[in-house]
Amino acid sequence: MNKIKKHYIIIPIITAILSLIVIVMTSFNTTIVDKSYSLFTEDLNSNNISTVIIDTSSKMIISLNNGDTYSTDNPHTDTLKEKLLLNGIEVKDQVRAPLSKTIPAGILGLSLLALMVMLVSKAKSGGSSITSMDMEDFSKNKKAALNFHAVAGNEEAKESLMDIVDFLKNPEKYQKYGARMPKGVILYGDPGTGKTLLAKAVAGEAGVPFYALSGSDFVQVYVGVGAARVRNLFKKAKSHGQAVIFIDEIDAIGKARSNNKNGSSNDEKDQTLNALLTEMSGFEQNEGIVVIAATNRLDMLDTALLRPGRFDRHIEIELPDVNAREKIISLHLENKPHENLDIRDIARKTIYFSGAKLESLINESAILAAKDNSDFITSEHIESAYSITLAGHEKKERSYLKEEDKLLTSYHEAGHGLISMLLLPQDKVSKITIIPTTKGAGGYTLTIPEDSRYHRLDYLKNKIKVSLGGRAAEEIIFGKDKVSTGAVGDLSQSTDIALKMITEYGMGETLGLIKLSSVGSLYSSYGNPVIDECKTLVNTLYEETVELLQENKNSLDNIALELLDKETLYEDQLNKLAI
Repeated sequence: MNKIKKHYIIIPIITAILSLIVIVMTSFNTTIVDKSYSLFTEDLNSNNISTVIIDTSSKMIISLNNGDTYSTDNPHTDTLKEKLLLNGIEVKDQVRAPLSKTIPAGILGLSLLALMVMLVSKAKSGGSSITSMDMEDFSKNKKAALNFHAVAGNEEAKESLMDIVDFLKNPEKYQKYGARMPKGVILYGDPGTGKTLLAKAVAGEAGVPFYALSGSDFVQVYVGVGAARVRNLFKKAKSHGQAVIFIDEIDAIGKARSNNKNGSSNDEKDQTLNALLTEMSGFEQNEGIVVIAATNRLDMLDTALLRPGRFDRHIEIELPDVNAREKIISLHLENKPHENLDIRDIARKTIYFSGAKLESLINESAILAAKDNSDFITSEHIESAYSITLAGHEKKERSYLKEEDKLLTSYHEAGHGLISMLLLPQDKVSKITIIPTTKGAGGYTLTIPEDSRYHRLDYLKNKIKVSLGGRAAEEIIFGKDKVSTGAVGDLSQSTDIALKMITEYGMGETLGLIKLSSVGSLYSSYGNPVIDECKTLVNTLYEETVELLQENKNSLDNIALELLDKETLYEDQLNKLAI
């Protein structure tokens, strides 16, 4: 609505231009030739005149019988009108301009007046538009309104937010006990877990105005603009009495302030954060305004923002478990035709999928069903969408691939799959393929990990071995001098796991139970033997992986050669070949 109001000023401008054009055109069309009074006398004596228009001006308009018109001098004599009437000539007194001129002139005047009024009101309404923000009140759009039923999973988070809804609906119930409504709620967690949806559901359940903004909306290069926008936002929210303000990615303005003493801390972001802190502290207890913020990095936020009285509640929005995933999948399938889908099985396969990723999976399967002109979404569409979501689309044109490259890829992926089946039987290897994908993979091994909240030391070591299985298989079959660059992603994954084991999980010798990220720069001055321990760990696990593959070389050959022939193998086929 605010964007439409900005364009209202165009209306008087357009009407003024159009009316001016009409006035100019009518002026050209009504141009009259001026003749001498003697020629008028000749036409009068010859009875050539039909009409004469006389007014108070210095000219009079003469219309001839043949339709011609001209003007001549007006003598302003009392006998002229009588003489004309005696000669049977029609005399008109035109004291007003014709409508063809007065109407456009009137519109022009009104347009200019309206334009002046708009400019004056805009100047009085609050200075530059740079400090204003476009905010949509989602509560007025009933179609966009959500409730907690529309948000599957996150039951614990919903339970925590139900108190906020009850506060907004029945404030007098809590006032009786002297309870204060939480002023702010921080929702934190991985991207795509449904933080924005939960905030919308709070406003939808309570039936109050809902203003959604991003933290970056407050950040400007001009000092003071962000703070002014914060004040405008809260001023508008207070005008409704009750409202929910949702600020997404609040870390854009809420990062911890620096403690340096060179004066640089008083920058635009700090002023914006100070304005936000002041507005939240200035709330009256009965105002009924709740600020809900979302972030992926709670640890980066300023402590003044997180203290009680500002953001009172911190609610973690976790990745959905298997039961929550089942509810989310069912929710997204409600308005889509599907048949014979084992939703529980889909939920088991989609471990570590966020709500947004599950929505993308179901949407991708619907697209595939539409491309196939199928009446329903089937399990085949779900399986294809699952592979596309994780690895990308399979490349159709593969004639450029050399046989030796396909053989190397086959052994590489067979190494991953075999190590996983031997060391991590609880993580099911559902698919191995050597078909290249649009995400740059020459092939991939699709594993469904066990749904577990924690991982033990032996599991992490085995995960590193699985990552190194492809490189180890290449070395066994083709020799150390013939290994390829295909393991670059695997090495990155194994290095990441090893570093976290030593620096974050307390599973190494160099740091012991010290967490490196907590120590920070203090440790760097003493050197960094962490890299040496990480290297030793990965190299040791690699040697063990090579030995394990050599012991099971027959199974490795079986899987690789069958993979070379069929390009894709599934769980049942792999179990038979690994025996």
